[in-house]
Amino acid sequence: MSAVRVLLVDDQPLLRTGFRLILEAETDIAVVGEAGDGAAAVELTRSLLPDVVLMDIRMPGVDGIEATRRIIREEAASHDPRVLILTTFDLDEYVIEAVRAGASGFLLKDSPPEDLVQAIRIVAAGDAIVAPSVTRRLLDKFATRLPAVRDAAPPPGLDTLTEREREVLSHVARGQSNAEIAAELVVSETTVKTHVGNVLAKLGLRDRVQAVVYAYETGLSRPGQG
Repeated sequence: MSAVRVLLVDDQPLLRTGFRLILEAETDIAVVGEAGDGAAAVELTRSLLPDVVLMDIRMPGVDGIEATRRIIREEAASHDPRVLILTTFDLDEYVIEAVRAGASGFLLKDSPPEDLVQAIRIVAAGDAIVAPSVTRRLLDKFATRLPAVRDAAPPPGLDTLTEREREVLSHVARGQSNAEIAAELVVSETTVKTHVGNVLAKLGLRDRVQAVVYAYETGLSRPGQG
């Protein structure tokens, strides 16, 4: 199995060096390049074809959000890189914009080394590292900054879902795992996984994290709902 190719993007050289030292100690991860701003990240993604881009949000010039948007848009038709956002959590309210732009999740900058390594492996495998419940907390916190929901307008794509798929989506939006949803609906985890996959495919979403954002943007889920 080939090593996961990682591009490090942060405007602080010392942080990039620290990340590199952690990742290069792993036999299944290879750091293929570094960038100090978003513009360079887009160019290096195009030339180096990393599997995962470890992306800072706050950088001079092109920030991490715009860089993520460009990378996902430009590379989607080729090798489909995954973007893992670095955040200080309490300060980076723009992390939700990054998820909307196509990021597969986010990681705290002060996370333990083992969490960084595991996050990269999970994202490279095609899964979202961020628990939907964490995304919900962020959305609750920054709900006033999300676009206003027009009650008269039906959520885009919602009419393509079956009644059961809508029900599963509502549970996903609460931050529940497949096991939790299965227990509540009295079905198997495999069935829930199938429904979740159908929801993501029909709505054109990359992962469960974007499904939570979708639920907020369309009014299916609102701040404070259990």
